[in-house]
Amino acid sequence: MHTPTNSFNTLSTLEANGKTYRYFALQGGELAGCAAVRRLPVSSRILLENLLRHEDGVSVTRQHIEALASSGGRAVDQEILFHPARVLMQDFTGVPAVADLAAMRDALASRGADPLRVNPLTQVDLVIDHSVNVDSFGSAAAFDINVRQEMQRNHERYRFLKWAQGAFANFRVVPPGTGICHQVNLEYLAKVVWQQPGADAPLAFPDTLVGTDSHTTMINALGVLGWGVGGIEAEAAMLGQPVPMLIPEVVGFELTGALAPGITATDLVLQVVQMLRAFGVVGKFVEFYGAGLDHLPLPERATLANMAPEYGATCGFFPVDAQTLHYLAATGRDADTCALVEAYCRAQGLWRDAHSAAPDYAATLSLDLSTVQPSLAGPRRPQDRVLLPALREATETVIANNGKAAELDTAFALPGDAGSLHHGDVVIAAITSCTNTSNPAVMIGAGLLARNALARGLQRKPWVKSSLAPGSRVVSDYLAQSGLQTHLDALGFNLVGYGCTTCIGNSGPLPDAVEEAVSRHQLVVSAVLSGNRNFEGRIHPQVKANWLASPPLVVAYALAGTTRIDLSREPLGVDPDGAPVFLKELWPSDAEIAQWVHAIGRQMFTGRYRAVFDGDAAWQAIKADAGANFAFAPDSTYIRLPPFFEPRWRGNSGDIVGAPILALLGDSVTTDHISPAGQIPPDSPAAHYLRSQGVPDADFNSYGARRGNHEVMMRGTFGNIRLRNALTPGVEGGYTVLHAKGGGDGARVFIYDAAMAYQRGGVATVVVAGKEYGTGSSRDWAAKGTLLLGVRAVIAESFERIHRSNLVGMGVLPLEFLPGDDRTTLSLDAGVTFDILGIDANLQPQQLLVARLHYAGGATRDIQLRARLDTRMEVDYFQSGGVLNYILEQFSGEPPARA
Repeated sequence: MHTPTNSFNTLSTLEANGKTYRYFALQGGELAGCAAVRRLPVSSRILLENLLRHEDGVSVTRQHIEALASSGGRAVDQEILFHPARVLMQDFTGVPAVADLAAMRDALASRGADPLRVNPLTQVDLVIDHSVNVDSFGSAAAFDINVRQEMQRNHERYRFLKWAQGAFANFRVVPPGTGICHQVNLEYLAKVVWQQPGADAPLAFPDTLVGTDSHTTMINALGVLGWGVGGIEAEAAMLGQPVPMLIPEVVGFELTGALAPGITATDLVLQVVQMLRAFGVVGKFVEFYGAGLDHLPLPERATLANMAPEYGATCGFFPVDAQTLHYLAATGRDADTCALVEAYCRAQGLWRDAHSAAPDYAATLSLDLSTVQPSLAGPRRPQDRVLLPALREATETVIANNGKAAELDTAFALPGDAGSLHHGDVVIAAITSCTNTSNPAVMIGAGLLARNALARGLQRKPWVKSSLAPGSRVVSDYLAQSGLQTHLDALGFNLVGYGCTTCIGNSGPLPDAVEEAVSRHQLVVSAVLSGNRNFEGRIHPQVKANWLASPPLVVAYALAGTTRIDLSREPLGVDPDGAPVFLKELWPSDAEIAQWVHAIGRQMFTGRYRAVFDGDAAWQAIKADAGANFAFAPDSTYIRLPPFFEPRWRGNSGDIVGAPILALLGDSVTTDHISPAGQIPPDSPAAHYLRSQGVPDADFNSYGARRGNHEVMMRGTFGNIRLRNALTPGVEGGYTVLHAKGGGDGARVFIYDAAMAYQRGGVATVVVAGKEYGTGSSRDWAAKGTLLLGVRAVIAESFERIHRSNLVGMGVLPLEFLPGDDRTTLSLDAGVTFDILGIDANLQPQQLLVARLHYAGGATRDIQLRARLDTRMEVDYFQSGGVLNYILEQFSGEPPARA
């Protein structure tokens, strides 16, 4: 670590549990008594400490510190550099990120530089949680079968990660079968206050992080400032590069009152998502405050913080308070850690209690917790909240929109005399995802509801594929100790694995009879899951209506077997005596749930996390290569040498001339649309490639698991089966029309095939979209694949934060239409090409560029586009051909590859 300039003279000392620590005091030195600092949002104060600690007079100056200190929670057009203490990864994004680092070592060696310069300078933890599929379910053997198949499918990936664990410093791997990265982070990895050894005393500072998964924000519940970034940004942070950002606007969200009996944290978060999406918080910090926090335990806060990507914010932050300390102690953190957290946060003004005054915020919202009602969200966006009584109507609307209104009451026979299916039936019921499985109240609630249902003689409907995938093994411990797992098992909610499963799209196949009936009759069926994402084509390719719900409601809909029901009034089944059974009769009381929550012991956490990095026998048996450089196998279909350091991808100056539109897209295009994570369709460019490499269809695995192979991923880019490209109206999937510049004749082709035709002719392309382009997961392959398809620029009405920065990080130019211009007003179609002028060495942040549109009939039109390179460092990244090549320039000492 550098020696801070400390021009404000804020370096001070504090004591905690008999130990002395140094720290940069937010109310010390020249800042002592500064009212503006005292009134800053707590999340802004953490950024301020970060600047004080890294002040060097060059990259972090007094001007930066003063601008943030006086911001009052308002956005300021001032670039600052954020230095996170650590990086968190999951394996879907972690494998390609590590592959990039390995490729950078090769590139440095080829330039005669020391490859060991490529080494994490901050702590990196990678948790393998995204790879387990729900292949087997509904039996005691399901977990063992799924884990065995996971290890077989992913052996090559896991061997690569084991190599990385030995080859890189400051790099730890949490093996598969342990839990979801965000829950492991919350329960074990996070410290709230970090320490760095010093000659006189350790330096204490806030625990901060960036993560390669958008739901990294979950850790904000613990008072740890962190958010999701793309793998590209994470790689830069690992290698010591700060995260460039503008001083953010902070929106305060006041919580008052307390949740009514029977209302879950899931009900609460779905309302908050709806409110904040409507308000508009993309690119902003959200900070929760108010008296309602006194009644909101930390797991409930974690649910709210987790879904910050769904409401669009950079983070959803909770200050440290007594609830934080209680959680730290209950999950096994030691006395020194807890004492330091309290002493440090009190000294720094980061502590919240009932007497804390509300900070200054740029804007505020308020919610009385007592007004929250039971709800779900869907059928395809997490912000589309549906109150429990309205789900029948909402489902029937989906059915009608799919042209099946006349078949509402038609029964379709399942093959083999296995019963019948209706539109709206639930075919997947999954207790899954870090959002809810980290919350003991809703997990125990699900178990108690299962117990009560069994006591009334109910069973899940036979066409429902049910599963339970906790975010940590501690969940299994307290469900087993309470006896509730037995009841869940009896309803088919057996353990299927520890990981994201259905929430990430690893739902596995439907039973053959169900799959055949859905396919044959084009049934509009439903999934109900306790997840955070329900985008089109994500959960399962055959399921068109996906509803987010609390774990107890997941059990309830498995019992009912349909979403064409109002569970607030209609029975979800009948008992053996023929009496109707209503949800309210099965719903457990808050008092009973609390009784079991309080029985969860600290020893469960200390026991489970004592050997968290060891893994099981299968993990330990994996033999990894040794050496500083990885031996990439040219015939591998999982791990290939990434091409990003090849000369053709270096440097990025020069106008774009005559670029056809590769895809013309609408609003709310997600990173799932751009780069799907789930199953590889059998009739897709990626499938054709894998077959050409000798991979049988049964071993295709998923796009997510193949992210270490650019040949698969570029073929899957814009390959979502629900993508709607206006160049091919009426057709869903990864298709486009090839312009004459690529040798096209107007026929429909795969987007990948068109992109390759353009590249063979040396023709650059653009992608055009509407509002909120890149919503969803922090999926770096959505930007990497865009680059490898030869797309020079993406032009949209607005971008989601992470994907915009990912595009910059890969050297793809994000451009925004000015008000009044969009794909409709400009009459864009397959015959239009773009010239984008002014991309030169003098490019400035947020510069207006001229775009000249050439129409098929010969007409032209000039418009202005805003370059969404928001900071000077982003301009440097873009002009180098992306952040990876920028860092390579720094390490190799080569001059920048710019015009």
